[in-house]
Order: sequence, then C-alpha cells, then structure tokens
Amino acid sequence: MIFGRKRPPAGQALPPVTQSVTVKGKGNTTIQAGGDAVVLPQALEPVAEVDAPPGLRNLPARPGVFVGRTTELARLDAVLSGPVPTGGVVVQAVHGLGGIGKSTLVTHWAATRPHGCAPVWWITADSPAAVEQGLADLAVAVQPLLARVLPAEQLAERGAQWLSTHTGWLLILDNVTRPGDVAAVTDRVTVRGGRVVITSRAATGWRTAAVIRLDVLTPGQSLELLTGIVTAAGPRDLDGAVDLCAELGQLPLAVEQAAAYLAQNPLTTPRTYRELLARYPAQMFGEGGVDTATGRSIARVWSVTLDRITVTHPAAVEVLRVLAWYAPDAIPVTLLAGVADPPALDAAIGILAAYSMITTDPVTATVSLHRLVQAVARTPDPTGTDPHRAPDAVDRARDHATTTLYTAIPDTIDNPADWPAWRNLLPHIEALTTYTRLDTDTRTTATLLHNTARFLNDQGRPDQAIPLFERTLTDRVRVLGDDHPGTLTSRNNLAGAYYAAGDLGRAIPLYERTLTDQVRVLGDDHPATLTSRNNLAYAYESAGDLGRAIPLYERTLTDRARVLGDDHPATLTSRNNLAGAYQAAGDLGRAIPLYERTLTDTVRVLGPGHPHTASVRANLAVAIARLESKPSP
Repeated sequence: MIFGRKRPPAGQALPPVTQSVTVKGKGNTTIQAGGDAVVLPQALEPVAEVDAPPGLRNLPARPGVFVGRTTELARLDAVLSGPVPTGGVVVQAVHGLGGIGKSTLVTHWAATRPHGCAPVWWITADSPAAVEQGLADLAVAVQPLLARVLPAEQLAERGAQWLSTHTGWLLILDNVTRPGDVAAVTDRVTVRGGRVVITSRAATGWRTAAVIRLDVLTPGQSLELLTGIVTAAGPRDLDGAVDLCAELGQLPLAVEQAAAYLAQNPLTTPRTYRELLARYPAQMFGEGGVDTATGRSIARVWSVTLDRITVTHPAAVEVLRVLAWYAPDAIPVTLLAGVADPPALDAAIGILAAYSMITTDPVTATVSLHRLVQAVARTPDPTGTDPHRAPDAVDRARDHATTTLYTAIPDTIDNPADWPAWRNLLPHIEALTTYTRLDTDTRTTATLLHNTARFLNDQGRPDQAIPLFERTLTDRVRVLGDDHPGTLTSRNNLAGAYYAAGDLGRAIPLYERTLTDQVRVLGDDHPATLTSRNNLAYAYESAGDLGRAIPLYERTLTDRARVLGDDHPATLTSRNNLAGAYQAAGDLGRAIPLYERTLTDTVRVLGPGHPHTASVRANLAVAIARLESKPSP
C-alpha cells in the first residue's frame, strides 16, 4: 500500500504517517521528516526572526553589451526605488514578445540601479510548479539545512512566509505565462512590503501592477548592439549591418545571436550573413504561443549558426537537440552524459556558448538556452531540407534525454537525502512530459514517469502525480498489454493517487478492477494480489464501508500469514490495519488484543525504535484511552 495517507479516526495503518513537528511562532510551520525525524535547530526558528544572509542575490549573468532602454529603466526607477506603501508591495510588470529583452532589462536594472533592495531573488516563473520551486529555493538560500528536513511544498510555504514577514526585498518573477500563476504570491506577500518585478508576454491581467510594455529596439540601438559585440575584439567590416538588423526585425535575441556568429567568423560580413539567411530560410515556427516573426528570425539564425558549428564541432548539434527536451534553465551538464566523449562534449558546450546558443554557469555546472531555440531544435523539419532537424536525429535526441533522465533519478523516493536531487530533476522531467507524445513513449519513458509520480505522491502532491500515473498506465497498456504485471502495478498506483487526492469515487472501482485482474493473472497468493486486496480494504474503510472492509482485511491477514509468515512486515501491517478496522467499528474487545499482539511482534521483529513500532504503539494507546473513557455499564 502507499504510505503517508491519513487514517480514519479509529487508528493508523502501517507504515506510519510521516512524523511531524508543529513550530509555534509568528508563522506556524509543520516540519515533516521520514524515518527518525531529524529536526534541525534552525528549522524551529520563527520565520519572522530569520534574517537573510548578507548580499543574498541570484541574478542571472548580465550581458556584455547593453544598449538603449533608457525610458524603461527610468520608469523602473520611478516605481521601484520610491517608498514602499504601508502594508503593501510595489509591483511592476514588464511585458512584451519573446526575445524582446525583458529579462535583460530587469537584470541590468537590478544589478546596476540604486534601488536599495536586499535580498534580490530571481524566480523563473513560467509555471506554478516553477514558482513553488523558486520559493522553496529561497527558503533553502536563507536556511540551507532546511533542504534536508522539509519536503518541497513546505519549503515553498516557508519561502512565502519569509517574504510576508520581512521588508526591503526585491522579488523578480521572470517569464510568467499567466497572471494567475503568480497572483497567489503577489497577494500573499503584501503583509510587510517589498518590491516585485514581473516579466511576461501577457499584456493584460496585472490588476494593480504598474505595467511597462517593452518593444523591439530602434534601428540605431540594434546597430549599436550588433556593432558592440562584433567589434569587441577589434575593428571589422560592417557592410550591410543596417540591412541585417532590419532583416532580424530589430529583435534583441536575434541580433545578439547574429552578432555572435559574426564575431566567431571574421571573414563573414553582415551582408554575407544576410545572404546566408536568404539561402537557408527556416520554417515558420508557432508552437507554444510564439510570435510568427519572432520564430522565423530565431529559426533562421539557428540554422545558419549550426551550419558553421557542425564543420568543426559536429557533436554540438546533437548536444543542442538533447538539451531541447529539458527545461530551459539550470540543466545539469550530467544530463548530457553519453552524447559525446568528454573532450568532445566540453568542446561542444564551449562552441554553443560562444555562439550564444546556450549560456553556462560554472558555479552550478548547469547550462541554459532560450525556449525558442529549444523549440526549433526538437521539431522535425517536415520538408526534409534542414539537416539539423532530420526526424531520425530528433527522435534519437529525445530517446537519449529520456534514458539519461531515467538514469539520473534517485533509486528511492522516501529518503530525505535524495529529495534535493529529485527537486533538481523535476523541472526537466516535467518538460520532457510536455514536449513528448504518447505515440513516441517507450518502456523507459513509462518507468521514468511512474517513478516520478510515486515521488510526487509521496511528497503529498497527488494532483501532480495523477496525470503522470494516467499517462504511465496508458503507455503500459499500449506497450505491454492489459495483463502485464507492470500494467497492473500502474493501475494500482493510480488508484492510490486517486485515494490520496480524496477521490474515492475513482479509487475504489480501480482498486476493484486491479484486484480482479491480479487474481486472474497472478493468482490469489501473489504478493501483489495481497497488496491490492489490502489497499481495497483500506479504501472501503475510508469510505465508511466497514461491512466490506473488515472481511477483506481478515482474509488478507490470513493469506499473508500463510504465504509470507507471521513475522513478515506486510503481515504485521495487515494485523495493525485489521485492528484499526475493529476499532473503527467500535469493537475494542477485538481491537486492543490485536494491537497488543502486533506491538509485541513489531518490537521483536523491527525493534522498539522503528517508525512502524511507534505507529502501532500510538494506535494501541488511542484504543485503550477510548476504552477507559467509556462510561461503566
């Protein structure tokens, strides 16, 4: 059965619900830790009394050349450098097309202007999950040891509480998809006051936020940007630069990429580069809400740049295709293992960075790349004219990314030491899930998503686990068939996630079908069949149907004792669960002796300090207390 669920009032089933400590203070915090419940002293501090480390900021690296934007910088100064209203925050939203330079503007402002904010915290906020992760990262940055104690949801809550109880900070929510994705954050942190800057393609829906619309560069600014990058190492022939900037639509990202190509190829002029764009036009690209002109410009630059890169670094294109299947930010270089041998891989990363196709962070050993570059790289060219997007190459990169992610995930889901690794990989697994299709999923895909769903469900996030379990089940039915043990396991775990989400209407029928199929395929005595029977009894009990739960618990206990032995942990679990069902039915005369026997056996088999032992002891204490509180006849 899946552990960590809430028991009915009558008692708890084994294994136990995760231990917890509620900390009283200005902001109550419940700390959960599996196993021995190691609670660090700093986790007990009221969050209002925790100061951020001096100089805390996580801004992205500033670009080497920044041009224009004087009006927008002044507007940011005017709104964000003034006094904070009593009981509120100052919110500034910067919106515009993808690749327009929103993030560059805000990074430059936050790093160079005298706003006086501290700390400065940057969150890539392109989904609710990313916002939650960013708040969790803030909590860890303020108190690093919390990463070993709190699950992701509680870390995020701790981060939000810190903002709500402090002032003077600057929070940057970058690349917000929908205003509603961050409304809960901006509404929540108005208790003490601070400053929030939002960047987004969305132009409306920002309510009380002051809004800055960011447009393309002027022709003069585009020329200045291109010239500054190309001539950084010395004078160059800039013939055709004005026309090239116009061809690129004055879009900052496209201008920067073209300039990087020119800087790496001294014999190529802007006019020659424009001719190459005409010879190698990329297809219009519109997925993900990308503006057509923006997609065309970036796709053209991508194709021409990779033509040159492949001459000396053929592995670089394969690296880019693999990177395209992950989340765009903070991709661990370990997720590129096996794309090429180490020297070739290092050279590929270096050349991609040199051409501004990716950015690298040597401190965290991660790379990032623009979402539009990813989108082009993972989309097969339907015309067959783009050698960098050949269907077989794109498929190979997808499968490599899937296998690498599967290899990288931890072996366990309930060990706190593994939680940071899981959290680092979750955005990339989520991206792979979004970018791939059911008809391209493999057995590796199904196993990756299944294990990830188990972790999310164990972390108390069944709403995120259910779609992955559903997709895994669909995959396994298609690839393995209805009766394969892996398919039956997926069906059982999906039922468990429905149960964890409180949806007994879907959980019970699925548990019933799974049990029927497992009896038919595996037999009555198979351990998986016994587990399904126990889970179904547990669901019946939770639904208040003790008339069906108790006989099923009794049969499961009898069968487990016969098949597994009296001292097997699963048998002890069944005995505890049956005692809990008796207690729920008000039959303390049968519940208490069964609890007592279970406690004796659990102490002997698992030890007096085992969490399961503690759970049985607590259940017995509750049952005895209820018996003693009964009025005498």
